[in-house]
This record gives sequence, C-alpha cells and structure tokens, in this order.
Amino acid sequence: MGYERQQDFGTPESHAPTSVTLTIDGRDVTVPAGTSVMRAAAQNGGAIPSLCATDNIKAFGSCRLCLVEIDGARGTPASCTTPVAQGMTVHTQTPRLQKLRRGVIELYISDHPLDCLTCSANNDCELQDQAAAVGFRDVRYGYDGANHLGKATDRSNPYFDFDPSKCIACSRCVRACDEVQGTFALTMDGRGFASEISAGTAQDDFMSSECVSCGACVQACPTATLQEKSVREVGTPERSVVTTCAYCGVGCTFRAEMRGEQIVRMVPWKDGKANRGHSCVKGRFAWGYANHQDRITSPMVRESTDQPWREVSWDDALEFSATRIKAIKAEHGAQALGGITSSRCTNEETYLVQKLVRAGFGTNNVDTCARVCHSPTGYGLKTTFGTSAGTQDFDSVMASDVILVIGANPTDGHPVFASRMKQRLRQGAKLIVIDPRRIDLVKSPHVEAAHHLPLQPGTNVAVLTAMAHVIVTEGLADEDFIRARCDWDEYQDWARFVSDSRHAPERLEAVTRVPSSDLRAAARLFATGGNGSIYYGLGVTEHSQGSSTVMAIANLAMVTGNMGRPGVGVNPLRGQNNVQGACDMGSFPHELPGYRHISDNETRALFETDWGVTLDPDPGLRINNMLDAAVDGFFRAIYIQGEDILQSDPNTQHVAAGLSAMDLVIVHDLFLNETANYAHVFLPGSTFLEKNGTFTNAERRIQPVRKVMKPAAGYEDWQVTQLLANAIGANWNYAHPSEILDEIARLTPSFAGVSWSRLDEVGSLQWPVNDQFPDGAPVMHVEGFAGGKGKFVVTDYVPTDEKTGPRFPLLLTTGRILSQYNVGAQTRRTANTAWHPEDLLEMHPTDAENRGLSDGDWTRLQSRTGETTLRIKVTDRVAPGVVYTTFHHPATQANVVTTEFSDWATNCPEYKVTAVQVLPSNGPTDWQEAYVELSDRSRRIANEPAE
Repeated sequence: MGYERQQDFGTPESHAPTSVTLTIDGRDVTVPAGTSVMRAAAQNGGAIPSLCATDNIKAFGSCRLCLVEIDGARGTPASCTTPVAQGMTVHTQTPRLQKLRRGVIELYISDHPLDCLTCSANNDCELQDQAAAVGFRDVRYGYDGANHLGKATDRSNPYFDFDPSKCIACSRCVRACDEVQGTFALTMDGRGFASEISAGTAQDDFMSSECVSCGACVQACPTATLQEKSVREVGTPERSVVTTCAYCGVGCTFRAEMRGEQIVRMVPWKDGKANRGHSCVKGRFAWGYANHQDRITSPMVRESTDQPWREVSWDDALEFSATRIKAIKAEHGAQALGGITSSRCTNEETYLVQKLVRAGFGTNNVDTCARVCHSPTGYGLKTTFGTSAGTQDFDSVMASDVILVIGANPTDGHPVFASRMKQRLRQGAKLIVIDPRRIDLVKSPHVEAAHHLPLQPGTNVAVLTAMAHVIVTEGLADEDFIRARCDWDEYQDWARFVSDSRHAPERLEAVTRVPSSDLRAAARLFATGGNGSIYYGLGVTEHSQGSSTVMAIANLAMVTGNMGRPGVGVNPLRGQNNVQGACDMGSFPHELPGYRHISDNETRALFETDWGVTLDPDPGLRINNMLDAAVDGFFRAIYIQGEDILQSDPNTQHVAAGLSAMDLVIVHDLFLNETANYAHVFLPGSTFLEKNGTFTNAERRIQPVRKVMKPAAGYEDWQVTQLLANAIGANWNYAHPSEILDEIARLTPSFAGVSWSRLDEVGSLQWPVNDQFPDGAPVMHVEGFAGGKGKFVVTDYVPTDEKTGPRFPLLLTTGRILSQYNVGAQTRRTANTAWHPEDLLEMHPTDAENRGLSDGDWTRLQSRTGETTLRIKVTDRVAPGVVYTTFHHPATQANVVTTEFSDWATNCPEYKVTAVQVLPSNGPTDWQEAYVELSDRSRRIANEPAE
C-alpha cells in the first residue's frame, strides 16, 4: 500500500448505545451519543482543523483551532470538547471561523522557526498541514527565537530527539504519557510563550527521566519537536505495510513505514485490537537487528564443531543435512532424530517443522520453547476448563473490578497490556499482586496495589490454597455458578480439602511468609470485589508445581464465579510473540495441531490421509529427554528453528553436553547464537519483516504478518523448512503461507474458519473460529466450559526438592526487563543496550551487608550445578534471603546455575527456585573464561579475512 497517515478522528470513540442525529455543513449525520462534534465531522468526511486533539487521548480544547459555529449557541465553541446533541446544526467553515483560525495559526507560527524546507518533518507536519488548511499565507510577526534561547536539542534518547524550539505547547505528548502509557514522565512547565515540556526536574533529560521510551509522545507530537532519529537520517516514508510485532505475546500491530527498502519507523496501528495504537520501546524502536552486521545470510556447514564454518550454497547445505539425516535414520532409526519449533516464527513455519519431524523424520520427537515456559498452562487449563489457552481478550481488563497478578511483571514483560491495566486501575479497580519481588505495579505513579503478598519462592500453591480456604470457610463461594457450570461432586471434594485447618493462612504463614491477615484480606477482596480477573506469567509455571499452580488459579476463578464474561477469567501472559501459536500448531511431542493427542486413532487418521504417511502413535521425546538421550548415545540429530536452547534452557552445562554428543545439529536462525557453538549446519533465517504468515498472541488472536522487505538470505523460514523436507524426499510444494494456513484450517477445528483472505479483510480473529464461533471468541466458556463441566482439582502443596542450606542459603529467582527480550539475540543488537548493558543480581541490603558487598560490586553466584559472575544491585525490591537476576546476556549465562528440577506434569524447568550462595568476586569463573574461548573458536568462518 502507498503511504498516507492513518486517519485521526480527533477525539476518542463513544460506545454509547443510543444515537444522535445532527446536521454538519448541511449534511445529516448520525453518531453515538457522547461523540464530539469534531469526531462526528471526521467520521462523515469532514475535516475540522486542530492541533491539540488526537483520537487516542481525551479532548483538551487548548489550541482553539477547531472552533465551530452552532445555531442557537453563543460564541464559537471548540468542536473537540463539544458533544453532539439531537437536532444540532453545526457550521465548520464560515468567514468568521476562517478569520479566527488564521489568527490562532499566526500566533503559533510567530513562535515557531520557519525552516520547513530543511526540517526533517517537512510534508509530515500537522502544523504545516493546518496552516495550509486554514489558508494562512502571510507571516506578520517574525520568529526571533527569543523564547527558546538556551534550549538545546535533547539527543539523549537513542531513538528520538527532543527539539524544544519546534514545540507549540499543545500538551499532546504530556497527555499521551499520562493517559496512554501511564508513566507520567512529562510535564508542562511555565505559562504562555514561556511554556515548555519537561522530562522531570531541570537536571533531567529524556534518558535520565522516568520515560520508558514507548514512543507515545513521539506519535502524539504534531511537529518535529519529538521525532525519530531514523526520520532525520533516512527521510520521510513513502509507503507502509501493516504487520505484527515479533516480540512479546501482546501481539501489537504496526505500520512499517518505508522509504525504498529501508524502514523509516514502526508506528503502532490504531486499529490493532491487541495494542489499540500503543507500543513499547521494543516494538516501536528495536527493529535494527534486522540489518545488523552479525546477521548470517549464507548457509554454512562444518564436519565437526572444532572446525571453522564454511560458507556454502543452499543446495550444498541442504544436501549435507539430508545425507546425514538419512544416514542416521538408517543406522539408528527414526527415534534418533528430532526437532524444536520456534515461538518466534509464524504459525505456518512452526506447523511445517512439526510436520517435517512427524511425516519426514518419522518420529514425534518434536518440542518447543513452551516446554520451558508455559507447558503447565496447557496441562492445567486443559484439565480444568477443557482447552489450553487464556479465556479473555485484552479489552476485558477494562471491565475488571479486582485484578490479581501472580508471578508476572506486566510493565516489563508485557508493557502495552500493562498500560491498559493501569488505565483501569486509575479508574478505580483494585489490584492484588502475588510476587516475591516488589514489581512496579505494587507502587508506581498513580497506581498502587491494594495488597502485595511477597511469598517465599516456590509456595504459589500454598498461597492459592490458603486463599481458597478463606473463600470457602467464610461462605464466599459462588455456589450458584458452581452448581450450574462445574462438577458439584468434584467441587465438594475440593472444598473439603481446602477447608481443612492445615490450609488456613495462619498455619501456612511459616511456609509462605505471607502475613495471614494480608492473605485473608486479599482473598476477601477477590471474592467480593466484583468482576475478578487473574493474570499470570512464568512465576507461576516455571516451578516444580507449575501445573498444580495453574489448576489452583483455575479453581480460584471457578469458586468465585469469575468465568465466562468480560472483566473476569484466567489469562496467561505469554512470553514470546508466537508461543501460543507454537502450541496450537502441534509442537508438543504428544499432540497434533489443535491439542489432540497423537494416540487418538481418528485424529491421527485425519493427518495420515492428508499427509499421505503413517504416523507413530506414541508420544515422542521432550527437549530435556532428547538431551538426556543424546548423552546416553540414543539421540543423534536435531533441527532447531529459531530457539537458543543453550542460553534459554536450564542447567547450561547439561544442554552443552547433550548438543556436543549429537552427530548432527542444524541451527536455523538469524545469528550465530549460543546453540550454534555446537552446530554442524547453519541455515540463515528471516526476520518478521521478511516474511508472510500469522502469529497468535496471548489472547488467542490470529494476526497477519506481512512481508515488508525481501529476505536477506533469499528465503522465508517456511521455504527453508520446505527445502529441507524436500531434500529428504517429502515432495512439498507450498507456494505461499496462505496455502499452509488452508491446510491448518482443514485439519484443525479451532482454525476451521481462518484464512489469509479473511484475516486480510477483518484484521484478526480469536480462535476458536468455526461454525459455532464464526467470528471468533473474544471471551471463552460463556455458556459452558469447553470440556463440559468445569473441573475442580485438588492441588496439594508439595515443597520443591531444591532446598536452601548452609552451603546455599539464598533463593534465586529470574525474570525479564523492559528493554531486553528473552535471550537478547535481537535486542542486544539494538540501541536497547543503553538501558540494560548487562545482567545484574538484585540483593536485599541486609544480605549484601552481611557479605560485605556494595552496589556495583562483582559477585560470584554459585549453585550446586554451576557458577557465574555478575555485578550486584542492592535494592529492597527483593526480600531478605531472595536474589533476582535476568537472563538476557550470554556473558552471564544465568542458566548455568539453574537445576534439573522441573514441573511434575510437563517437565517445565524450575527456573524460579534455585538455592545459591553469593560471594565477592574479582573476576570471571573458570567456566565463563572457557565458554568465551569456546564461543570465539566456534564462530570462526573459514573464508573470513584474518584480523
């Protein structure tokens, strides 16, 4: 599509159920009651000039450019702040209004530099547009810059500049920061011509302020005051393509605005139903990795991992791979082969990888990164509700009265959704946070949790059972809902279990370390406070009792009747952009697409007929089982698409041992990642900007990914998998991802009504999309649970086998930070490193003092499985006895200290509970030094010039 700005209606949409008819410039117009005159005109082809108005923030009425005349009304009211009324007659273009508007524009222009021809916003500036719209031609008052003397351009932010000389004091940036992002980082200082935007105190710039670089202020700015550096460097865009972000599970929709083959900027798409026109620092700005010098764009092979890489042709790389795959299969059987699908690739690409493993390799040894993050979600929600996904859309939070966040940090991990949540909290909803760490939502500007339950890591089940004890024993259960929607006998068994006095908050306080009075108050609030919604993340799933905790959450939602309508439900916040889709597509070794077990004869026959093969009816190996089998000599070859298991999976040294024991490791990725240290074949991948397909976000929303530029390596990822499949004799002939999606829809009931053309038309669909739900299901389990009756499951608290003691007295838990993403392969290759250049270890002041440690000191982090070094950050965000770090940087390799313990049902690793010791250090560990040497040696490319 060509480039044009998305239409701005000036003020937010009204959702009033009644309509109003009025006349605007002689035309009858019907709009919802509460609509502004400005929006009513815009929705019907009109265009009232304005500068301070934009449709993602509330009307402000300060610029006085949008004046109109209304029959019977005095004066010339601002159209942005004037609601429509039945029978109203409005005039937007009269000689009087023209004169007034020209006067207003003249005042703005008099305090604005007239350097339009050399300004980077030339032809992309609303002030320029509105001056033309009102017919302004003559500048009587020359600009002397007196009001802007001494105000230097702030270039501190790596992605955008702030030029105060261009500011017209419209306040749009301030209001966007407040209303859309909810950070309140910007203010308007001074009055009149002396008004200016401030990013905090007089000493602050944008980088030192509380600004989180979401880009809302840049998007709101009508001039070149706040502008992306990329626009200054590349120029204004000439075309745009709407696509979906490839970072977290929110699934924001963006306009990739282009000039030639270069991206100028990524602008959040206002019609995107997941993000509603908002963005975060990653999606908005951190796309530079696509052109980073580290990108590998030629296939490479090597006979053994101690040799340098050799660049080869695609044909040679595929022949090398196919020859080895066939030889291994002939000698060791199909069970010696396997694959790992990517949660960063599209549904279509993930589908093809699991199809390659099952139909091409002849085994069910396929798994995905959800094994190490949200596999307990699939098990727990399918057991209790009958389907393996969250229950609501993101809009649902705006109808919540009580929001329970457990084991998640939305402001860092899912920031765009967190902004929506904060909007609702500022409107009066109550918040309960269950987390061992004091996350930002516990207390931040204009948001404070009603209750923070700082539990001991590993005691999620005990805390939730204690909450259920309060609800049941105090008669707060919604028995009408339970009798109508759930299995009553199972409920009674469960109610007897949670009512036992051993589950009382007072009895469990010694285990959970949560004061019993706080826990009781939180339970009462959730049960009686109105619509109660639950949002959770990896702090729930990455435990030895991850599946039990998910089922305990489901129990809590059912016992309070908080299911099946807007504002309630159970909502897993998925980590990677397509982890939901990877699970949907059959990436687990026991399930075909649509969460149907491989042993089911009818389901298996459906795929066998369509694919023309015979499938193994027995589940295959999980990732950890593949590594174990490799060490034992039974598993020989693996194809890994878009995952870096050496950095992301637990017990790094065990992962390395498994990979090094294999005869063939094929890594299909953008960069020579850490796993590629042990690879024999490297197949270059494509970024989300270089492909077509679909992603499915955390709310089950299937959205198009559209190709913005040609793949740097020549192929989209689905094409690479097809080439590999055909090299071993599969004879696939897909011409476009739409054909793969058609196959998915043909074989997967929840995708039955999904097609590329339909998504192109409607933008997105939330599965299930079928005869029962032809337009998708924003809220699930409305009339009844997908599995029939809701199932209450007894969840005994079983302490983890990972224990603290004299050698390892502290508990380590891990998480993410706003500016970095997962293992950092993408974000570390962008300017986002300005905010987080290294992983830090957070430690309580008491624990630091006891060890003689100060902020910034190097420390040695030790567990029974390994050790690493990193700097310390002394903070009371963590409780005494608990330490916390991120895992974004391979120099730290935090997972070298995590253990082999995992969830009892799914083998999801117990990242969140590791017994450790922290001691002063004066340098890297022996393992770190050896790893750096290995990485440097493993990344040699034979035809590179010597340094």
